Formats: sequence, structure tokens, C-alpha cells
Amino acid sequence: MSSSTSSSEPAGKPALAASWKGFVTTLLAAAALSSFAFIATAFLLDPYDSGRSPLQLKDGVRPQGPRTALASRGRDPQFTGAIFGNSHIQLISPEELRAKTGIPFVSLIAPATRPKETLLTIDWFLRHHQKTPPKAIVIGVDDFWCTPDPAMPNDKPFPFWLLSRSLPEYLGKLMRYDLLEEIPRRIGYLASSRAERARPDGYWDYEAGYHDQGYATRPDLREKLEKPIDSGGGNVDGPYPAAAALEALMKSAPPETKLILVRPPIYVAGLPRPGTPGGAAEAACLKAFADLASRRPRTAMVNWRLDRPELRDSNLFFDHTHYRLPIARLMEADIATAIRALD
Repeated sequence: MSSSTSSSEPAGKPALAASWKGFVTTLLAAAALSSFAFIATAFLLDPYDSGRSPLQLKDGVRPQGPRTALASRGRDPQFTGAIFGNSHIQLISPEELRAKTGIPFVSLIAPATRPKETLLTIDWFLRHHQKTPPKAIVIGVDDFWCTPDPAMPNDKPFPFWLLSRSLPEYLGKLMRYDLLEEIPRRIGYLASSRAERARPDGYWDYEAGYHDQGYATRPDLREKLEKPIDSGGGNVDGPYPAAAALEALMKSAPPETKLILVRPPIYVAGLPRPGTPGGAAEAACLKAFADLASRRPRTAMVNWRLDRPELRDSNLFFDHTHYRLPIARLMEADIATAIRALD
């Protein structure tokens, strides 16, 4: 009896090992197949309408945040003008600029973004407007553009992969948890003729959000508005890598494309004072972009970081750097004038 049990053990262990090996192999193969199927499905359904799918899909995307909607809006051929930047240029209306210039504009802003994200978005727009050359590009050049750091670090998450020039990078990032939620929504959008589409021109009026947070009425927030802040950018001696990167990027744009650099307004309490380090940094950064404008044909700067009556009215601001619609309307008029002057 003992001899029989002993002789069966060597044969049983290899069989068990082989069984486990087969199970693991099957499991890995199933996981690989499932991953491939998911990526293939995501690629074909093109959840953010990047234009990479070989299928003929419905234009646009469902209502969503601007970061993921940028891919769809930025390649829309109906728009030959575009507004780039963050919330400091967000209130500039594509419809108002179109009415004043005749150029159909799209807003490709994303709140809390910095030069790195904006430059990639401009690159995306230019790459997808080779058949319909852009007529005008408007960029909000705030303090973040004054950084001396060549890495131009970003502070908030951004889908760099979605706007990437690299197809492998794009495919590699399709295996994402957020797409597990987005793909069913994408199917619903594509399948329904009544599905709501995100606003094609990308305009987003932030006034309601600030009102909901009490910025227009809370005494503590109104008092905070009157306190000086450091808004010069802190870079007196350079370099200005964002300006250099923008100048290099615009060489890929058609020569007839107009470029408008907008220094967005700041409430008077936050304006850098002449003769201070902040004032010196402000002047140095302004010069870097003014020099770019002087070197590149069909380029102009619209500077709203000046002490002017509108910037002394606290009722026209929510905080030091976020203004209200009356100022946006005045800025639109100045931007339109600058565009027309470049004809």
C-alpha cells in the first residue's frame, strides 16, 4: 500500500504543474485578447472624436469638459479662427469675434492650463487645418507664459496623449479606466439622432459658476480683491521658453495666418507697480512677446494689463484675474480691430 502511494507521487506533481501552467496561459491569453478587443473597440468608436477611426462616425462629441472635447473642436474645418489659453481668455466669445471679423472662431480654451498644453492644442489645430488654412489665432498670454523653466511644467492633468502626433502613444493610452465609462456614452451619442452634442464652438461663460460661489456678493471675497498680489511672473532676466516655442510652432502655420497675442487684464490692485521687481518682470515678459510680434509678419499684441478705468471697477471682476462680460466685450473689440489692421 505504501509502495503504491509512493510511486504515484512523481507522476501527480508534473500533472498538477502542467494543469496550473495551462490555466495561467489561458488566463493571460484571455486577458490579452480582452485588452486587444477593448483597445480595438475604443479605436473604432473614437470616444473623443479625434478623427483617427477609419469609420465614418457622427461629428462631434457629447457634452463634456473642454480638455477631452478639444480634439473634436480643434479639427472642425468650419472654424478658421481659434482662441487658445485658459480661463483668463475664456470669456472671449467666438460668436462676437465672428460678427466683428467675419472669421468663424472656435474657443479651444481649457481652464487651469499653461503654455505646454496650449502649444500642443495649437499644434493640433494647425495640423488639422491644412486644407482649410486658419485665418487667425488668438492666444491669451498670461503670467504662466513668462516662466523661465524650459520644461514649462503643467499643474493639472491634461490628455496630452489625445492630441499627440504619435499613434502608438494614442493607442497605448486607450486602455484607460475612464474609457470604460465613456465608451457606453459614446455608443449612445452615435446611435441616437436626438443625442445632445457639445457646443461646437466651445464657448463657456464662467459667470454663473462664480455667482454660485458668492464671488459677486460675499464681503470677504470683495475685500480680498482690494489686496495687492504678485502678478509680474517673477522672471526679469529670461529666458522665455514659451515665447520661443510659440514662435517656432507658428512657422508651421501658413504665412497668411494672423496671430494676436493678448495680455489679459488684472484688477488694478494686482497690477505690477513700476519700479518694483514685479514691475520689472512684467516689462521684461511683455518685451519678449512684443519682440515676437515684431519679428513675425501679420502678428500683433493686445495688451490689457494697463491701468485703465475698467480695471478700477471692482464690479467688473470676480477676483484679480477673472473679469466679467463687460470687459470681455471691450477686449473682443480690440482683438477684432487688431485682426482687421493686419489685412
